[in-house]
Amino acid sequence: MSAAPRLSKLKPGRDFASKADYEKTLEKLQKRLLTIQQAYYHSKRRAVLVFEGWDAAGKGGAIRRLTETLDPRGVHVWPIGAPTPEEQGRHYLYRFWRRLPAPGTIAIFDRSWYGRVLVERVDNLAPAKAWRRAYREIVEFERMLVDDGVRVAKVFLHITPETQLQRFAERLETPEKRWKLTQADIDAHLRYDDYAAAADDMFAKTSWKGAPWKAIHADSKWNARVEALAHICDVLSAGVDLKPPPLDPDFIKAARRLLDGQRKKR
Repeated sequence: MSAAPRLSKLKPGRDFASKADYEKTLEKLQKRLLTIQQAYYHSKRRAVLVFEGWDAAGKGGAIRRLTETLDPRGVHVWPIGAPTPEEQGRHYLYRFWRRLPAPGTIAIFDRSWYGRVLVERVDNLAPAKAWRRAYREIVEFERMLVDDGVRVAKVFLHITPETQLQRFAERLETPEKRWKLTQADIDAHLRYDDYAAAADDMFAKTSWKGAPWKAIHADSKWNARVEALAHICDVLSAGVDLKPPPLDPDFIKAARRLLDGQRKKR
């Protein structure tokens, strides 16, 4: 296993001088992500991005900033909730196997198979024997993906209980955001310490060399988005040739003849 993060050790991130500074930094990362996506498309590579974290930690906002400049044909976001009736009774990894990326594409999981050792553990939705076994199963699952050439990047967005309550209040008082706040969120907040312990166990037992965890202090949404995108860029670009593939010389000649002919007609 690689060195695992611990929630109590996380430090608040950088403060941006202004919104313009934040947006400039974000734009650079988005351009880099687009270059990476194009390289993955041309080389038929695959990537899996996992977002976990507290309710109201900003997972959706980070994913939106990640995807808003990418080609939508090459990226798919999978929001993960409770299993459907078809999925219930099957192995919990079944529904994730079905959503793995095709060659040249990126799959983003807004929550993931880690629900087995987080919500299912804390809410007693799975027997202790099952969620304890899941640590090994998850690492084996990810190892199979990595061995098959899939890049895996895992991000956990951490906020303090005070920040979580503040964001819950903002949702409650904002009509267009009120739908995001549920009784399940309130119940989970009351078990914050239990979830924190489960998260630390998850880091310790599933942060391994091929797919280490990146835990980010997300009390600052701007910093969390920038850190998440920067980490994903680093994981996806490591050892990958990002230069555009060369064009066929015969195609270039044919295209130039066509363009020159069209110009002469004008």
